[in-house]
Amino acid sequence: MAVLSFYKLEVADTMLSDLDTFPVIQLGDFSLKFELDDLTPEFQEIARKELRESPEKKEESLAELRELLKDEPDLWIPIDNDAYLVKFLRPCKYYPESACELIKRYYAFKKKHAEIYDELTPSKESNIFQQNILTVQPNRDQLGRRILVIELGKKWKHKQCSLDEVFKGCVLFLEAAMLEHVTQVAGAIVIFDMEGLSLQQTWQFTPSFAKRIVDWLQDAIPLRLKNIHIVNEPFIFNVVFNLFKPFLKDKLKSRIIFHGTNRKSLHEYISPEYLPECYGGTLSLPRITGSQWHQLLVMSDKEYEAINSYGYKKMVKNH
Repeated sequence: MAVLSFYKLEVADTMLSDLDTFPVIQLGDFSLKFELDDLTPEFQEIARKELRESPEKKEESLAELRELLKDEPDLWIPIDNDAYLVKFLRPCKYYPESACELIKRYYAFKKKHAEIYDELTPSKESNIFQQNILTVQPNRDQLGRRILVIELGKKWKHKQCSLDEVFKGCVLFLEAAMLEHVTQVAGAIVIFDMEGLSLQQTWQFTPSFAKRIVDWLQDAIPLRLKNIHIVNEPFIFNVVFNLFKPFLKDKLKSRIIFHGTNRKSLHEYISPEYLPECYGGTLSLPRITGSQWHQLLVMSDKEYEAINSYGYKKMVKNH
């Protein structure tokens, strides 16, 4: 049985709003919530080794990044917010020039695809969550990475839920993930479960949709996307993947792994003790529904409104 409660966080430095009370859903031994705490010593060490993070490097890179951003007068962002800028510095391993370019690409993508991003909040996107094809595991994997599961096969009723809605749901999830210090350092992985994909569903995919997704993943998200695992894919999935292939650069292409129904292959990347039984795992995990996640996200609408208030000035209201 799911139990809803709330917790108060004294310092949520990655938040852009003044939201300080956060929902948590207790599901047996698992808590479904935003993990906004500071890095533990273990992840501080990972950040040091993999991202060159140290107090000195952080201070130096923040100062350089702020100077670079002063050359972008049309870009409205919270330039004095350290945690906000660190969110972009971490995936760029504290190289200020790279972080500045990432910030510009992130907001340019939002401007280009304003039909997706304008006033995008969880409360306005209930349908994608009710479809129950998009969920984040309450647990992380053995490396501390967030696990997003997207089931675009037999569960996906394409006449009731468009691919644009699926994309909006992914954006909402990843914006939340980017608020978590551990996710900023450890990254995230995606499991695409394509079991039962039909010919009619493959027709929903277009080259323009494929290009938007690939551009977003490769260039416009400040998140360390470590792997995309394709599981249970039927032969017809090749038709879909062929739409994406022309836009893939080598780095992302190397991180897309096809497993079919071979669970041992999947377990080479994700230890079975961190996976539910349906993926050959040993984790006794309550089934997380999209509606349960939506319940949490809706209570954070205020934060999404704050996120939406920044960007290139022509797309910003009241600034």
